Amino acid sequence: MSPPTQFKTGWLVCQAQVLSSLNIADTARSRRRGLIGQKEIDTPLFIYSCRWIHTLGVRCALDVAYLNDAFLVVKTQTIGPLRVAMPVFDARHVLEATAGSFERWGLQVGHTLEVRET
Repeated sequence: MSPPTQFKTGWLVCQAQVLSSLNIADTARSRRRGLIGQKEIDTPLFIYSCRWIHTLGVRCALDVAYLNDAFLVVKTQTIGPLRVAMPVFDARHVLEATAGSFERWGLQVGHTLEVRET
């Protein structure tokens, strides 16, 4: 049996305000694993080099932000379990969080995010 996927950690920052602690998927293995098997998402996941996601194997609804190469949010959506999202061709990275997080944070299209690794 292979060991569990390890994510790098960091902070999600928007407009000089820390929004949340963060898990970071920056390897092929961690990107493939993502949030599969999660019943609850305590820590959002930032996925480098990603244009689309699915929630097959994820047991809760997610807020999803698609970011371009300058980390500008180009699209947001909420997606339920067992769904496959359409690719966002302008996107280079994806942020996944528990549904309702973006509203709580005030995150919207046009905001620029910063990922600060710890």
